[in-house]
Amino acid sequence: MKIQILYGTESGNAELLAMDLEEHISSEGDHDVELADLQEFEVDALNPETYYIIACSTHGEGELPYTAQGFYENLVEASPNLEGLHYAMFGLGDRFYEDTYSQGSEVLDTKLTELGATRVGEYGRHDASSLEVTPSDAALEWLPQALAAFSDVRENVPAAS
Repeated sequence: MKIQILYGTESGNAELLAMDLEEHISSEGDHDVELADLQEFEVDALNPETYYIIACSTHGEGELPYTAQGFYENLVEASPNLEGLHYAMFGLGDRFYEDTYSQGSEVLDTKLTELGATRVGEYGRHDASSLEVTPSDAALEWLPQALAAFSDVRENVPAAS
C-alpha cells in the first residue's frame, strides 16, 4: 500500500511526529511510504491510488501553521475533485485554548471533505496541555487504527478491469 505522510507545522512538532510515523511504517516493510512538508507538496499531486496521513498543528488563533497555508490556499483556488481520495488526520493543539483547539487540522479536514475526499479512521489529536504524552507517542498509538482503516478501504475497492 502506498502511503504519503504530509505535515504542516509551525514549531516542528508535526514534522517530528510525521518522521516518527514514517520510520514506524517503513519498519513494517509492507508499505511504500513517503514524507513531505505541505509547503513542498503540490495539490495536483494528490492521487486516489495513495493513502494520506496528514499531521497538522494549530497556530495563533486557530489558524493553519505557516507550512500548510500555501497548500490550503492552492486547494481553495484549484478546487480539485478529490472523490476517491482517502486520508487520516492527526491534529495538534492545546486544550487550554478551548475555542481554537486543533483548529488548524480541522480547517484542512473540512476543505478536503468539501472537495470529495474521505477521512478514514478516528480523528487523531494531541493535546499539548497533556505533559504525560508526547505528540509522537500519541500519533504512534493512533496509527494502527488509521492503517487498519486504509486496509478496510483497500479491501472494499472494486478491482480495476
